[in-house]
Amino acid sequence: MNNFAIIADSSCDLTKALRERFGVDALIRGIVYKPDGTQIFADVDWETTTPEEYFRSMQGRKVLYKTATPPVGEIREVFEKFLKEDKDILSISLSTGISGTFQIVQNTANELLKEYPERKIICVDSLRYASASGLLVSLACRKRDTGASIEETAEYLNTTRHTIHQMGPLDDLFFCAKTGRITNTKAFFGTLIGVNSLADFSNKGLSAMLGKIKGKPNALRVTVEYVCHTIKNPEEQIIFISHSDREEYAQMLAQELKVRLNPKDIIINPIGMSCGSSIGPGLYAAYYLGDPISDGEEIERKILESILKK
Repeated sequence: MNNFAIIADSSCDLTKALRERFGVDALIRGIVYKPDGTQIFADVDWETTTPEEYFRSMQGRKVLYKTATPPVGEIREVFEKFLKEDKDILSISLSTGISGTFQIVQNTANELLKEYPERKIICVDSLRYASASGLLVSLACRKRDTGASIEETAEYLNTTRHTIHQMGPLDDLFFCAKTGRITNTKAFFGTLIGVNSLADFSNKGLSAMLGKIKGKPNALRVTVEYVCHTIKNPEEQIIFISHSDREEYAQMLAQELKVRLNPKDIIINPIGMSCGSSIGPGLYAAYYLGDPISDGEEIERKILESILKK
């Protein structure tokens, strides 16, 4: 049996039940700053509030949450628990495209290796966030279960991360305006006509907006078509569907994908505190495996454009 622990961070959005299901050994917790300035650890398991309360608190007012990378002390404490048990560590961190978490984890790992030179610590940049990162973590656990070594598992993740796609609409344009992504004028008129933004990942670990569509029924239809056009071997996959206070639409998306693709399983999960503070309310999206994301998302843009024209 391979003697290494798989450790994620709180951006992966895997609740306790899901961590136990896949065999995740531990989580490193990032920091969330409440609107009043209070500092807390990201509550991945929603023990102190509910996802609905969290995301609805961001609606209609200038309420914003801020986040920070996990403290070095938190990383050391989690890592040392396993190092003292003579276990190696495979760490999977939030995308470097949007956070410095990976670099801090890597630096801390390098310091710990001086104290535990007989051990291995391999840090992987997920190049993904939210349930896309959670999907990658679940795949790491499955790879380990097949008997793969820590090096083989890390190599597999570094390749597979580029094949994880995202698709789903974001409809709360006023939150986008509050965070400076669009103007208030665009948010007003976009909301007035029911604009939904649609995005996949870039190969640099960022969210890349590919297009827009009016109306929730159309957004759901296009999302389903895009997933069907870009997914590979769905019958072998677990598809993650995440949402920020859009459970009804997440359930509808799950039902459509189940009928069209018959995947191995579909997991519906609320977006967590760490990524939710930036995403805000109004998103539901599917995360799944397909071909590697193309440079400049050229292929993905063409696929979505062809769907939007129908």
